[in-house]
Amino acid sequence: MSLKTVILFGSVRQERRGIGAARFVEAQLQARGHDTDLIDPMQLDLPLLDRMYKEYAAGEAPEVLERLAELYRVADGFIVVSAEYNHGIPSALKNLLDHFLEEYFFRPSGIVSYSAGSFGGVRAAMQLRMTLAEIGMPSISSVFAIPKVQDAFEADGTPKDPAWERRIKKFLDEFEWHERALKAERARGLPY
Repeated sequence: MSLKTVILFGSVRQERRGIGAARFVEAQLQARGHDTDLIDPMQLDLPLLDRMYKEYAAGEAPEVLERLAELYRVADGFIVVSAEYNHGIPSALKNLLDHFLEEYFFRPSGIVSYSAGSFGGVRAAMQLRMTLAEIGMPSISSVFAIPKVQDAFEADGTPKDPAWERRIKKFLDEFEWHERALKAERARGLPY
């Protein structure tokens, strides 16, 4: 079963280190046969949330929102890669998420969190879990936390320690199980 996975990355800082983690996740998914798209708000020129995508009249949403909506509608799942800023998620990630709602429904999410310190962004991951459930893409139970992200990956996603490839396996196995299960159920029909 071919899977379409969207990776949502949430940092727009100029010297961001998490982009290497997002690219690592993308490479790991591609190695497993996923069709992937990495969404980077730094490259999108995404407006600050004024109206959700669904609140625009047909054909009047900004072009970037139309492109994302089309992409999200065909996704089987989402991996959300989040930094931890002041024990929370970055505002760029929250803005990226909040533009949409129905496009996420009945699709699983997996949380990859990171920080420069030793906790790996887990405080942000817990806040993100609540948000993802509310917008209709509940997260799997595992979190892939990356402490000291500046020491973990090159900017292109190459791991500085090959053990990262072993560490992510269980997380991706669980995520794929949820993707396959919900894809099959969506094909049978939605519960409303």
